[in-house]
Amino acid sequence: MTTAAASRLAFLDDMTIYQAQAQKDQLLAALAATANLELDLSGVGEMDSAGLQLLLLLKREGVRQGKQVTISGHSPRVQQILDFCNLVGVFGDPMVIPANA
Repeated sequence: MTTAAASRLAFLDDMTIYQAQAQKDQLLAALAATANLELDLSGVGEMDSAGLQLLLLLKREGVRQGKQVTISGHSPRVQQILDFCNLVGVFGDPMVIPANA
């Protein structure tokens, strides 16, 4: 995960059970440091239910704290997971679907 700006995080790693604890700590710290957090997930190659739970936790914590959490640059795997779980509307972020999808 890299930080491009104070309120934007770009994930370059998978979001799976193997990274979940470290990513949880990083995400909650990032949320604490800003009022608007944007997650660029274009670099996420693999996501499992633990990664999805992290996104749901972060979104819920943002609402609870009165902060905005948005997702941008959905990778194909992130798109697939959100669509499969029927959670696209829960996040409410615009998703750009490539023409060859």
